[in-house]
Amino acid sequence: MSDDTKDPREVAPFLKESKLTAIDQKEQELEDARREQELSENLDDGKDITCGFWIFKGPTLQSFATETMYVTIYGIAGCFMAMCFAYFNGTITTLEKRYKIPTKTLGIISVGNDMSTMFASALTGYYLRKVHRPRWMGLGLFTIVIFCLLNCSLHFIYGAGEDALKLTRDHGAYQNLSGHLTSSQRDQKLCMNETSSCIQEDSVWVPQMILFLAQFILGIGQALFLVVGLAYMDDNTTKSKTPAMLSFSTFLRMLGPAIGYSLASLCLRWYIEPTAEPLIKPEDPRWLGAWWIGWLILAAMTALIAFVMTLFPKELPSSKARRLKYRKAGEPNTTVEMDFSLGYMWHSIKLLATNKVYVYNTIASILYFFGYMVYWIFTPKYIETQYQQSASMATMATGTVALGFSAAGVLLSGFVVSKYKPSARALAAWNATVDFLTVAGILGFVAIGCKGSDELSSMATVDGSCSVSCHCEYVHYAPICSPDNVTYISACHAGCTAKTKDQLERTLYTGCDCINPTNLTTGIELQYAVDGACHVDCFNQFLLFLGVMCFLKLVGASSKSTNLLIALRCIPPEDKSFALGLGSMVASLFGFIPSPIFYGWLIDKYCLVWGKTCSNKGNCWLYDTVSLRYALNLAAGTCILLGGFMNIVVWYHAKHLKIFDDEKAKSLEDITLKDLGSTLQLQKLDENI
Repeated sequence: MSDDTKDPREVAPFLKESKLTAIDQKEQELEDARREQELSENLDDGKDITCGFWIFKGPTLQSFATETMYVTIYGIAGCFMAMCFAYFNGTITTLEKRYKIPTKTLGIISVGNDMSTMFASALTGYYLRKVHRPRWMGLGLFTIVIFCLLNCSLHFIYGAGEDALKLTRDHGAYQNLSGHLTSSQRDQKLCMNETSSCIQEDSVWVPQMILFLAQFILGIGQALFLVVGLAYMDDNTTKSKTPAMLSFSTFLRMLGPAIGYSLASLCLRWYIEPTAEPLIKPEDPRWLGAWWIGWLILAAMTALIAFVMTLFPKELPSSKARRLKYRKAGEPNTTVEMDFSLGYMWHSIKLLATNKVYVYNTIASILYFFGYMVYWIFTPKYIETQYQQSASMATMATGTVALGFSAAGVLLSGFVVSKYKPSARALAAWNATVDFLTVAGILGFVAIGCKGSDELSSMATVDGSCSVSCHCEYVHYAPICSPDNVTYISACHAGCTAKTKDQLERTLYTGCDCINPTNLTTGIELQYAVDGACHVDCFNQFLLFLGVMCFLKLVGASSKSTNLLIALRCIPPEDKSFALGLGSMVASLFGFIPSPIFYGWLIDKYCLVWGKTCSNKGNCWLYDTVSLRYALNLAAGTCILLGGFMNIVVWYHAKHLKIFDDEKAKSLEDITLKDLGSTLQLQKLDENI
């Protein structure tokens, strides 16, 4: 029988066998692919979970590849990063004086990190999802090292400066005491009969550009460290341990501002040129502390922790073991691929724009940030100006004294929310209450003035017509004190013509025609002045201000978690990351970036004495303290008051918002790391709280 006439019953077994063979072949291909994948994973196990690189690896080092060790190192690194932010804020006034930078310009410089962080965070979160994340975190920390070295480099490029060196014994600023002064001394101190020439100096733009570049680089390093680090923590820690891990790392990071301000206070007690003997004390407004030393310390510490961070493996062994166990158990993959198309993004924005709780809560946060930013950045300068405290004392009070109150506020609010599980309306009502209490405290700042400090501002116009012929426009700020306890900007402004020393080795200026001898029994013979500003005692007012500031720290920190809970619960889970990211960007655009610039401009507006040079207005030496106190605090209070009204609107619309589940109440610790890592507002608060 030919093949064409075969019985179908004879052909069927061959067809069935052929079909079974194809199925078996397909199954065999799938099995081979699975085994190949498992083999690939097993081959990668040694590489992905191995600590260290090059010669820096081994069994001893591998024993540290644990969740607890990572969270500890991550928290310490975050502490060092927060120290850098705090140290910069603590040395702002010294940078102003040394490099003759207006406050508005320093405000622009300080937002450089916000600009770069805002854009770098989005790119980092999108492109660095499957890389060796600990090494990228280490790169981010090394970037912060560059930030520290760039700041410090200014001192090695420009030195201590002529103004600072003239106030040291080693450079002989006051050695010629016979009354026959050199031309340089006459230009700087005494009344002249002809117009003085302006002060020549190096380019003032180079230091400002270096400082801005350093801040911009800091923002990139911050984005690399925070975004990648939080994602690594979320992927490599047990979910049940997440709250404890998060709390521990946050606690370590909160130590950063206190340590950073303390380091700034310590460094500012030393003169800018440590090898020279200064002729003035730290309380003198002309004192320049050794601001640059702290950057060397911070650079060394950050470099060390950056190296340690790079030693962590691509994936922790415990995490990989759990992942393989879940895969073998056949658990489904719950990872949701996000749609990054512009259409989906625009659709999400429109949905969020109709979410009234989200919109008003975001506006309230921005108004609070905008109003309170001036106290986060310029509090040391405010204390120095209003209460005549040294830069070291102002920095210490800002960073360390109030830390305990901030920590107490965070812990207390966390306990109350976790225990009593208040409703959304209760949380919004507390946020509004905090805003109104903050406004009340700010009004207290307005009332807490110092009469002696306010009287100093009058020295800029004392007998101004008298010193017109002395041509003092470009004379350096060098205050002197008359016998009737009036401070003059300089000996030139007092019309002095000679200089000598008394029996107490104090520098005296004599022949001061502009000093009014009225009510002095001995007449014109007392037209002299002592070097240095007249003593002003504002310590009691300073303590009162400090007490109000601690109160504001306490209540302000207590609203941090309540505001975040509303932000997390008012949006659907699938839109949470995008909503928080969008809120962070909006907060940066309208809060974090413009507010330092605005307040810097406002502070400069009330300057009475500028350190003028040939090419620059320079820094401000003396402010109208009364007007500045009113304008600065009322502007900040107005913004926060508007934020309080926005929280009332949130309270009205939050009537149906559920903060906790009915079946199983979620405590404050149930906020996931991805929720926290999606917003830069939290990091900004941790730096300044």
